[in-house]
Amino acid sequence: MARLWDKGLPLDDRILRFTAGEDYLLDARLVPFDVRASIAHARMLEAQDLINSDDCAAICTGLAALEAEHAKGLWSITLDDEDVHGALESRLSQRIGEAGGRVHLGRSRNDQVLAALRLYMRDAVKGLVSDAQLVTAALDEMAESQGDISLPGYTHLQPAMPSSVKLWAGGYAASIRDSAAGLERTLARIELNPLGSAAGYGVPGLPLDREATRQALEFEVVQEPVTAVQLSRGKAEASVVFELSLLVGDIGRLASDLLLFYTEEFAYIKLPNEMTTGSSIMPQKRNPDVFELLRGAPATVEGALVEILSLTAKLTSGYHRDLQRLKAPLFRSIDLAEDVLAIVPHALAGVRFLPENIQLPDSLYAAERANKLVMTQGIPFREAYRRVAAQLKESNDDE
Repeated sequence: MARLWDKGLPLDDRILRFTAGEDYLLDARLVPFDVRASIAHARMLEAQDLINSDDCAAICTGLAALEAEHAKGLWSITLDDEDVHGALESRLSQRIGEAGGRVHLGRSRNDQVLAALRLYMRDAVKGLVSDAQLVTAALDEMAESQGDISLPGYTHLQPAMPSSVKLWAGGYAASIRDSAAGLERTLARIELNPLGSAAGYGVPGLPLDREATRQALEFEVVQEPVTAVQLSRGKAEASVVFELSLLVGDIGRLASDLLLFYTEEFAYIKLPNEMTTGSSIMPQKRNPDVFELLRGAPATVEGALVEILSLTAKLTSGYHRDLQRLKAPLFRSIDLAEDVLAIVPHALAGVRFLPENIQLPDSLYAAERANKLVMTQGIPFREAYRRVAAQLKESNDDE
């Protein structure tokens, strides 16, 4: 099978395996997005009289058929293909002949992969924002159904002030909404049409219409100048993964609280047996594994963020093959975030707070008593603070 860049010279098999890396496996998710971008490009070429209508129709029909067949598992991207772009174009040419060789006019794999990735990221971000809303809805439901149950509020892991399930769940719901809003804002770096920038310096001598492909793919703007396109590689990816680290971090902290509440010493919550696992040696154990894995999830996303930032940190302008390695940490983060956000509403539905086990010591009301002294006696807060502190010390000494 001839590769897109093949000039008839042999390629060492070991070099191919190393340079292709995981791309041919990772790119499976990009097939529908590369097809969509390629069809938009072909139609633009037709509109600019760069290919004829028959060839355009054959290209578009052939690509759509290949996408449908890939979804059914009838073909897959191989190492010889290198990536999604080679896989589609080579199969298209086999299917429709010479017309298949016309689809690459006016583009490079550099702008082609960016278009597919940005279309993929746009869908992924919108899906993750929607999934995050399901998590906040589950927290809202918990606040509604169990919100009146009192909880100690902690600072420094010490009981500090009175709180409640409603305040606890509401705080996490608000934080997750904030993280989801941050994730949605990453679309500003995604909604840039890279097509027409080719390898980073445009396509001299061809009357390409970059606005036409922008409209067809519903990007917000055409990315200009063309030299900025390759300089932007990694920025959208890092933005998405950064915001995912905050979102998954919210879930990790939520899980940490629930793990503390589930300990036998606290026993603030009960989990259904079907949500916990057992020990291979200790018959009495029921383990909250799902929340432990949620607590550990942020480490994976944070590691991916460092990986992405490090890949682009010292690159010069233009395209570099290093950028190929952005896909794995991006996809890994998105996949994990999808799994995390999918399981959390299901897990939260099984959490039951046990008010009979939750005690609020009298000391938690100390700040309230100090405020009351200010309101009733008009004394400075610092004086009220000292009086309440002295009362608490005297009470503790008497015990």
